[in-house]
Amino acid sequence: MNQTWDLVVFDWDGTLMDSTAAITRAIQAACREVGVPEPAAEQATHVIGLGLGDALQRVAPSLDPADYERVARAYRRHYFAHADELVLFDGVVPLLRELRDHGMRLAVATGKSRAGLELALEQSGLRGLFDATRTADQTQSKPHPRMLLELLDELVADAGSALMVGDTTHDLQMALNAGVRSIGVSYGAHGAEELRTLQPLGVAGSVSELRRMLLRTGTPNP
Repeated sequence: MNQTWDLVVFDWDGTLMDSTAAITRAIQAACREVGVPEPAAEQATHVIGLGLGDALQRVAPSLDPADYERVARAYRRHYFAHADELVLFDGVVPLLRELRDHGMRLAVATGKSRAGLELALEQSGLRGLFDATRTADQTQSKPHPRMLLELLDELVADAGSALMVGDTTHDLQMALNAGVRSIGVSYGAHGAEELRTLQPLGVAGSVSELRRMLLRTGTPNP
């Protein structure tokens, strides 16, 4: 990887914040509460990164779309009840600061709602490190490229000098659809082999490995 990046766009859940298990449990609890079959943990985990409506279409296909908002309210209640217990992955804060010290601009593209991201930014103290953010309720859900293209447009960044970092195939497919290169991280929702099918520059198994890839202090996995 012989390039420095003008813009690095991060997914949030499972990439910066260790929230995969909490989201999985909240999806399952919300389905139980409204009386639809509870998805298996693997199924609930796999839809992380999508907007909530798209996620519900996959984990609760029998649910009437008219009831999506009822499930969404239940999900948010279960998730936010434990939101203050969620933590960033070790090494995330120094990584972001180091990237900024190297002149890179940073952004977030997430399947969270705007309210959810605002709370996460406030509780994590990371708000001031990002130049722009997009959430699934502001635009189209991943893997549609619009979220990423809007960030490029807002920050007047070229796709060739931008990089997407995410833990799901939804993140990496969005990057492919937008003509942006990507790095996957396998410590979140989706595994390394699945991520590699979307042609990332590499797959990091830890934040420290991600740092080496981004700052070219090591060699990415093929």
